[in-house]
Parts: sequence; C-alpha cells; structure tokens
Amino acid sequence: MPSNPPSACTPPGDFLLNGQFKSFPAGLADTPAADLAARGWHLLHDDLPYPLAVIQRSALQHNLRWMQDFANRKGVHLAPHGKTTMSPELFAMQLQAGAWGLTFATIYQLGIGVAAGARRCIIANQVLGPADLRGLHALLTQHTDLRVWFLVDSLAQLRLIEAWCATHAPARVFDVLLEMGIAGKRTGCRSQEEALTLAHAMAASPAVRLCGVECYEGSATQCDNEHDTREVSALVRRILAVTQACDAQHLFADDHILLTAGGSGVFDLVVPLLQTRGLSRPVQGVLRSGCYITHDHTHYRQLLQLVEQREGLSSSLQPALEVWAMVQSVPEPGLALLSCGRRDISYDMALPTAQRFAPRGVHQLQDASAAPADWRITALNDQHAYLKFDPQGTVPAVGDRVALGISHPCTTFDKWRWLALVEDDGAISGAVRTCF
Repeated sequence: MPSNPPSACTPPGDFLLNGQFKSFPAGLADTPAADLAARGWHLLHDDLPYPLAVIQRSALQHNLRWMQDFANRKGVHLAPHGKTTMSPELFAMQLQAGAWGLTFATIYQLGIGVAAGARRCIIANQVLGPADLRGLHALLTQHTDLRVWFLVDSLAQLRLIEAWCATHAPARVFDVLLEMGIAGKRTGCRSQEEALTLAHAMAASPAVRLCGVECYEGSATQCDNEHDTREVSALVRRILAVTQACDAQHLFADDHILLTAGGSGVFDLVVPLLQTRGLSRPVQGVLRSGCYITHDHTHYRQLLQLVEQREGLSSSLQPALEVWAMVQSVPEPGLALLSCGRRDISYDMALPTAQRFAPRGVHQLQDASAAPADWRITALNDQHAYLKFDPQGTVPAVGDRVALGISHPCTTFDKWRWLALVEDDGAISGAVRTCF
C-alpha cells in the first residue's frame, strides 16, 4: 500500500493516479504520474475516458516565461494567485520560473503553497477567525523562514486579531497590508480618511506590523479600454495618495514598502503603482495575476487583447486549458449532446466554446479541425453540453470528439483532481494535481 492515499496533496513531485480519479481509466492499479509518458497514451486514441481536462504543455511553458518576462521587464515582482489552480506541481513551475512568491485566499490554500516551497506569501483576503489565526501562527512557527502578509480593512478586524493574540500568542506579530477598495465592490477601505485612521491603529498595535498597501483592480474593469484605463488609473492615484500619507507619517514598519495589486486582466494598468519612487524607503511592487498560467479562450483573452494594444504587443498569453468531450447523441437536426457539463467545465462567466473537433477515425491531433463557426454551446446540464449547429453545414456524429475552450480557468480547475499534460502532437506526457 502507498504511504499516502492517491489523492493526498503532498509536496510537488510524483503522485499516484487510479480509477478513483475522474477520467482516469477504471481498473488500473495505482499509477505514478511520472509513468504516464511511458504508457504511450494519446489524446485521440481513446486511451482515457471523456470528458478529459488537458493542459497543452507548450502553451503552459510559454505563459510561464511570458508573464515572468513581463514582470522582469517592468521591474516588479510576481506572486501568482494560487487559488486559480491549487496545483502543487504548477506552483513549483511558477516558483522555478522566477516568481517572487505566491498568493492565496485562505489559510488552507497557504498550507498547500508552503508545502510546495513558497516562502513569501500574500493572503489577498482578510484573516480574522480564531481558527485561521491559529493556523497561520502554526505555519509561521513551523517554518521560521516563511513570511506571510494578509489584508486588514477595518478596525473591527484589527481588534479581533489583537484579542486573539493577547489570549493565545502574545509574542506573535502578524505582517499585514492595508487594503483599499472600491465603492460597491469587494473588501477594502473606501476613503483616505478611513484608511489613515486604520493605518494609525495598525502602526500602534502590538499584534500587527503595517508593511504596505494592497488593492484589487479587477472590480473596476468592463473590458472597455477607455473605461478601464480611467477607472484603474483613478484607483492607482487613490492608493498612491494613501501610501504617501502613511509614509510621511512614518506608519510603515518594514525597511521597504510592499505595494501589491492583483487581477489577470488589466495588470499593465497597475504597474505604475508598483513602480512608485520617491518615498522614504524602497518600494517592493508585487503583481498577483493568477489566471495567466493557462489563460482562457474568452474572458481573459478579450482583456489581454486590450493589454496587447496598450503595450504595443503583437501577442501575449496563449490558451493552454481545454476540456475534450465526446458527442454522445444527436437527437434532432441542429442539436448534439456532448459528454461534458457543469461538473467538468467553467460556466460562471461565459459558456464554453467549441474550439476543435476530431471525427471518428481521426487519431492525430494535427488532423483535428477547427470547430465550424456555427457550432455553439448554448447550455450546460450537470453532465451534458448542448451543441447547436447548422444542419446544412458540418454535422457532428456520435463518437466525434470536441475540444471545448473555457472562460475563466479557476472554475474549471476546481472540478478536477488531476489534469493531463499534453504535447503538441497529442501525446499524454504527464499530469498535475489540484488540491481544492
């Protein structure tokens, strides 16, 4: 018996797969992920059941290089948001590619990232519950080389942290960031007056150290270049004003000021904030984009086209994540049902899109065709996708395979405990886990 169950989220490296994992062949004994390439499996040889979530390795590697090069070129650090993939193997790739650290939303996620080797982590969320404070304290105690910053946006939150520390860990001082928000949107201080009042309280607190300022600019965007530039630039000016005021009043506790922004759609517009100069101490600018690692076919693709225009780029990130499904029924003219549904693919921002298809008998990926323009996914059930098509055009047949593109990778990753890594020729060469 293995020392760990096949699904255990152990540190990155080899792990075991078996028929308890969705879309892994039933009946196989525990199989090391490192052995997949030697099996000679192929995406279009029907070696694995459908639906099947896959990551194209070449696009993945391109995205890792491209985003790290962008950060390096701009003189900022990259701390990718781990909630996108929750994959120890992908975390390790991001760190190996040069990421300064990783970002998370919860203490549980943080623990997975620390096990994957991250030693600088931002929790882009409020931490205040006793169990979470206890968990963070335990991780910091266990890993003395670990630094974690989390967000504070209210005096009420600060008082809860102070009360917990006073009772359970009087010597613990947490590193925190002042969060600035947007009216009507997510968390964060709404005004400079509110922010400075809180900053003074944090600077005087025995339980926290004020290390910088944070924002999430994604809430301000509408995928409209003029609107997004105006609104995000206004947010950047607000945060810079708060940062300058805190610096002038000597409220920051570290030898540098950490300024960080997140989001995967308009990251170029917050770079000027992260490049801030002229303060009393150096700025450490940290970009927290997460979805870049696999990108997508719709939502972020549209946003990145605007980034390319603003940056004067001919190209940027590449879609790396697909879910392949099989046509299981064509019950009436113009309608096919695919073996993929809400349990398997994102549907929170936009429906999937048909990208490629391989008719029965096609066994080489290079022989797959682009999906006809009239093929549209119009609805999802738990296990089915409704593919509408023109009956006078290309008609899908039962047994055909269809590659579905996604919008917003986060909610495709969290439907899979593993994803196959696929080469450009369709060979299955490895796998990654998820730990949601």
